[in-house]
Amino acid sequence: MSIKVMIVDDSAVVRQVLSGLLQQATGIEVIHAVSDPLLAIERMKTQWPDVIVLDVEMPRMDGITFLRKIMAERPTPVVICSTLTEKGTQTSVEALAAGAVSIITKPKLDLKNFLKSSAAELIGAVKAAARANVSRLTVRAAAPLVAAPKLTADAILPPGEARAMAQTTEQVVAIGTSTGGTQALEEVLTRLPRVCPGMVIVQHMPEKFTAAFAARLDQLCEIAVKEAQHNDRVLPGRALIAPGGKHMLLRRNGAQYFVEVVDGPLVSRHRPSVDVLFRSVARCAGGNALGVIMTGMGDDGAAGLLEMHKAGARTVAQDEQSCVVYGMPKEAVKRGAVDQIVPLSQIDREILAQQARPGR
Repeated sequence: MSIKVMIVDDSAVVRQVLSGLLQQATGIEVIHAVSDPLLAIERMKTQWPDVIVLDVEMPRMDGITFLRKIMAERPTPVVICSTLTEKGTQTSVEALAAGAVSIITKPKLDLKNFLKSSAAELIGAVKAAARANVSRLTVRAAAPLVAAPKLTADAILPPGEARAMAQTTEQVVAIGTSTGGTQALEEVLTRLPRVCPGMVIVQHMPEKFTAAFAARLDQLCEIAVKEAQHNDRVLPGRALIAPGGKHMLLRRNGAQYFVEVVDGPLVSRHRPSVDVLFRSVARCAGGNALGVIMTGMGDDGAAGLLEMHKAGARTVAQDEQSCVVYGMPKEAVKRGAVDQIVPLSQIDREILAQQARPGR
């Protein structure tokens, strides 16, 4: 049975190109392509889509208002198609908070060629969205098709013996997440008091969007949240989010932890990659760390979490019932990487429990 898709974008070029690309994909059918949300609402009265590809800056009704209306009336997976501008990234992050499951980006220039070159990303995002449990997103108001080699963390951080200190008072929490993770991270981080372990986080997100996402969380949370920069210290009461388009690694200088932000190839088909972060945490923190893998498509992070587990870290996975997509946690459980499976509502407790835990 095909995935029925609606495209809502005020650009006729975007509607034409997106429709053509999606129609060529196996298992996808574009049933509507309209210029604004009011027309979309009229068309949806006759046939409701399985997935909506939505621009956020449109006339008559903006995409955020439309999205909130849809999520309140009949929760439906929404993929945001956003322009890479400062205003566009901030608005798209608001859309993720309102219930969208992922973002695909578009430039202001050479739009047609860019969208064609990003066909695999677009099709993967739509297929991933169709499998998302968006009812989970209402609690709080993707695999590429190109047969490219799937690199492991070896591409960034070659395997070797762990160099972690046997025990230290500095605890580190490493979190990895993807589809549905923006809402899940908001739910977890807003529950934490300022006195909590330092955190390093990979959320699969396009370049330029992570800064706006971190800034939004920083306004909502008691803890400090920022997009990581090279050599940032990992401090209690602070969460560092890996920048989109870069890998983030944990490093140690004596008993102090800091991060490296580096270029490199896609790992587990992502950059930033959870596997890269988790391997570096296993290497540098060992039993002084907590690894948390949350909602997301695919298997990024499963291998890295197993390395953390073997290095003595405590490891936690989000349970299936509270995940938007039970992919990454499922794979980690299957590999024997997980000590404990908990619902999203209990992950903050696991983080707070870590600060009193000696390294093992």
